[in-house]
Amino acid sequence: MDEKKVKIGVISDTHLGGYDDKLKNIVARHFHDADIILHAGDLVDIGVLDIFGDKEVKAVCGNMDNDKTREKLPGQLIFEIKGFKIGLIHGWGSTGSIEEKILRRIGKVDCVVYGHTHKPANHKEGDVLFFNPGSAAQRHFVMSRTLGILEVDKELTGRIINI
Repeated sequence: MDEKKVKIGVISDTHLGGYDDKLKNIVARHFHDADIILHAGDLVDIGVLDIFGDKEVKAVCGNMDNDKTREKLPGQLIFEIKGFKIGLIHGWGSTGSIEEKILRRIGKVDCVVYGHTHKPANHKEGDVLFFNPGSAAQRHFVMSRTLGILEVDKELTGRIINI
């Protein structure tokens, strides 16, 4: 993994009751060559992770997840890829100062991957990349359905994909 660029598929706020063929097709199209997949919470049901097949997946629980999902997934994860420290968390509360609240809770990282707001974000504040893939779910309050890709090489960069 260290010699080549690492491609990370990032998804959040799927809000599904389990495995879903439509999402499986979207994931197959956009994450087929991903080395790892991150799910930033609000799966609702742990069965959603079956959509990713045999890919390595790191996931956290969100505020809408059922009890079984909350028992199986942590509230946050911090891990390293190619020397970059990445924090994965769902988020909570009002969306106004969510990035500041998350950073205080998660601590010093190079990248914060979060969900909760259903709005994509891909920007740097100081040395920290804030990345929210938005929501992949079809819901009445979501303007567009999105997911994201993080690429890790000598730099860590992100892009948002409309689906």
